[in-house]
Amino acid sequence: MEHFGFPIETIIVFLSVIGLSVYLDLFWHKDTREISVSDAAKWSVFWIGLALGFYVYLRLRFSPEWADLYLAGYFLEKSLSVDNLMVFMAIFASFGIRSGMQHRILYWGIMGALVFRAIFVMIGTSLFMASPWVGFAFAAFVAWSAIQMLKSGTDEQDIEDYSEHWSVKLTGRLMPIYTKLHFDRFFIKHRELLVNGLDNSVTRNGAIYATPAFLCLMAIETSDIAFAFDSVPAVISVTQEPLLVYAAMIFAILGLRSLYFVLAALTRYLVHLEKAVIALLFFIAGKMTLQSWNHAIGDTGIHISPSTSLMIILGMLLIGVIASLVFPEKESEAA
Repeated sequence: MEHFGFPIETIIVFLSVIGLSVYLDLFWHKDTREISVSDAAKWSVFWIGLALGFYVYLRLRFSPEWADLYLAGYFLEKSLSVDNLMVFMAIFASFGIRSGMQHRILYWGIMGALVFRAIFVMIGTSLFMASPWVGFAFAAFVAWSAIQMLKSGTDEQDIEDYSEHWSVKLTGRLMPIYTKLHFDRFFIKHRELLVNGLDNSVTRNGAIYATPAFLCLMAIETSDIAFAFDSVPAVISVTQEPLLVYAAMIFAILGLRSLYFVLAALTRYLVHLEKAVIALLFFIAGKMTLQSWNHAIGDTGIHISPSTSLMIILGMLLIGVIASLVFPEKESEAA
C-alpha cells in the first residue's frame, strides 16, 4: 500500500470541519452553566457523527483501506480515553471544581492537547518511518502500558490528591497563587483583590495571581501529555500515516469533553470495559511486532488487514460493554 501523504484537499476539509465545529461548540457553551447529561450526550453524538462523516469522506474519495485505518485509530484512541477521563474526575474532585467550570477547563485542556498531539504524532511517525526496527520498541511500549493498566486494576489504591501534583507545585513556584476559586477566572489581578478585600488568601504578593481553576488546568494538561505517551504509540501501531493518525486522535479528543459528562454518569456501569482495553493493547502490541518482523527480518506470510484490525478493535470494545451489562459488579464490591 502506498503512503497516504498529505493531500491538500483532505487537509482543507479536515481543518475546516474542525474549526467550524470547535467554534459552534464554544459558542454554544460560552457560559459556565451546569452541563446536563442529556446535553452532553447530544454533543457526543454530534462529535461521533463528524468522525464517521470523515470516515465516509475517506472511503468515497480515496479507498476503504485508508478509511478503515483511520477509523481503527479513532476507536482505539476513544477507548484509551476512558481511563483518562477517570483521572480527570479525580483531578476535578481534588480542586472542588463544579460541572460548569469543568467544561471550560476541559475546553482549554483539549486545545492544548491538539498542539501536543501534533508534535508527538510527527515525532512518532517519523521514527517509525525511519526504520522498521522502531516498530519493536513501539510494540514493547504498548505492551508495557497494558501491563501497567493490568497492575493498577488489581491494586487497591487511594485516589490521588492532585492538589499536590508536581505541576501545581511548579506553578506555585513560578507565580503567586490565590487559594480560592474566583467565579470562572483562571487569573486575578492584585488590584482586584484589594478592591474586593480578598488579599488575605494569597501565597505571596504579586501583580497577578493564578486561581485553583488554573492549577486544575495545569494538572489536566500535564496528565494528558502523560497519556499521550501511551496513546500515540498505540494509534501509530494501527495507523502509520501521520495525517490519518492525527485526524483520528483529534476527532476522538474533541468529543472527549462532552463524553466526560456522559461517562461520569455511566462509569460505574462499564466495569469490564478496562479489561477489554487491556486485551486490545496486547493485540496491538502483537500486531505491531508481527508487522515489524515482516519488514525488518523476513515475511512470515501473516498479514492483518486494516479491515480485520478494525473489526477486532470494535469487537473487543463491544465485548467489554456487553460483559459490563451482563456481569455487573456487586454493589459491595463497587463500594
